[in-house]
Amino acid sequence: MSEIPVNTRPLDGMPPRLKAPPGATDCHMHFFLDGFSSQPGGPPIAELATIEDYSVVQERLGLERTVIVQPNAYQFDNGATLAALDQIGKEKARAVIAVSPGMTVAEMERLDARGVRGARIMNLPGGAVTLAEMKPVERLAREVGWHLIVQFNGNEIEEHLDALNSIETDYVIDHVGKFMPPVSADSGQVDEILRLLDRGNAWFKICGCYETSLTGGPEFSDVAAIARRVIAHAPERILWGSNWPHVGVARGAYPDDAALLDLLADWASADTVGKILVDNPAQLYGFGSG
Repeated sequence: MSEIPVNTRPLDGMPPRLKAPPGATDCHMHFFLDGFSSQPGGPPIAELATIEDYSVVQERLGLERTVIVQPNAYQFDNGATLAALDQIGKEKARAVIAVSPGMTVAEMERLDARGVRGARIMNLPGGAVTLAEMKPVERLAREVGWHLIVQFNGNEIEEHLDALNSIETDYVIDHVGKFMPPVSADSGQVDEILRLLDRGNAWFKICGCYETSLTGGPEFSDVAAIARRVIAHAPERILWGSNWPHVGVARGAYPDDAALLDLLADWASADTVGKILVDNPAQLYGFGSG
């Protein structure tokens, strides 16, 4: 019997307005499985979030593929993420893990064969690998053709430009730039994101807008303005993630997964939504077409 309580988060509900196209991909979610515990340096795990739980959310949203992202709670213990990846199978799933500088290329190649495609860089409290510790991990990622997903406070982007411009593999700027607090869409910080995208190896993920928005849902108008500008500038470099199971969010403020997906229909044209949900993740993660 697990010491971690079972999930009590809402899973089902009304379907989204947006009808997801075949091959639609959730590029950012987490599993918390029975038998795996929070590691030192990571936040505690409040409830389990199982494959069975997520399958309800996935079916509700009409999504077919998923990218499992290593949670901060597990730090460098990638066991739960890999167990979920193996159970779902690499036809429908990929994973992004925490890579230590001591990991070998041979080990990463074995993980690549299982469906791992990236390394997580988390420059916020609880992250296993920060931007300051990124370079050896980035070199390893390059060796096996992996990308990085990088999360930091977007208001500090100018402090991180040297590190970001030094990345030679693909990388994803996470969580709508994670501006804490949100800035104006025409701010210099957003200008810097567009310049990074124009270099050709950066991607931008629409995910977790509720974490930083001060205006709140359902429109999240402050974060929406940033998202719309970046989507319009580089639609071929945009990804979307549910951020399920929305850890750290008070139950009274728990977001509606269908409403989060529907934001894409408000922020992008139907053709661009297809790119964001299907074509772009297929390119970055190597999913088959259709």
